[in-house]
Amino acid sequence: MIGAAFRRWKHARRIRLAESEIMARDLSARPHGLNAPLVISLTSYPPRFASLHLVLRSLLAQTVRADRVIVWLDEGDQDQLPQSCRLSGVEIRICPKWRSYKKIIPTLLEAPDAYIVTADDDIYYESDWLEALLDHADAGVVCHRAHRVTLLDGQVRSYDDWQRNIGSPDCSGLIFPTGVGGVLYAPGVFHPDVTDAEQFQKLAPMADDVWLYWMHRLAGSRPAKIGGRFRITEWPGTQAQNLRATNLAGDGNDRAVRAMLERYGFPQG
Repeated sequence: MIGAAFRRWKHARRIRLAESEIMARDLSARPHGLNAPLVISLTSYPPRFASLHLVLRSLLAQTVRADRVIVWLDEGDQDQLPQSCRLSGVEIRICPKWRSYKKIIPTLLEAPDAYIVTADDDIYYESDWLEALLDHADAGVVCHRAHRVTLLDGQVRSYDDWQRNIGSPDCSGLIFPTGVGGVLYAPGVFHPDVTDAEQFQKLAPMADDVWLYWMHRLAGSRPAKIGGRFRITEWPGTQAQNLRATNLAGDGNDRAVRAMLERYGFPQG
């Protein structure tokens, strides 16, 4: 009981420090220097709107400046968006109801020649989060947080048997980026099927990380995981409906992996 109370106190303290740090940022962001536009893309929905302004402020106040920050919403949700989230430099856009896929598919359709960095709408991003990804942009797919796919006799093992949240940098076809830490995708890194809504809603409707992994691996990617273990600091009140927990507690990821294996096989190389 004491341990649980201490953990709650520590989390509340982290939240206070994170919010204070974001609001105090006074950065002179440098240009990104890429040979194509740089877009930060995310999605959100009303239960997350209360803290969304903190996420957006953290994405706008980075040491490197993105060309665009886009938030994709379901039709009608924009009417519930608080004024605190309507920040200069943030584009609020409407797209089909593609659940977590909204954070990247609409941007891929609109800006296929851009570097796209996905972010989640419920966690704290430090000021050099974007710069660290850009420092490794040559890899094509770059992430702060990743698992490592494990094989047994050449076959993909159950998701529970993968090496989770690996703690050191690596670059290989077995690196499985997890979207919560943010992922950079270079132009042209995906298989042409990536924006096929009929396919991703059929094969991996609740597992966008699985779909995206297959799509860039089929195109020959060798994803780079950078840094140590990415620490997730979630804003209060954002976890009442959590797709990550649903997939981890059930077999959502395994079902998606099986479906992708049946349709595409395991990407080689």
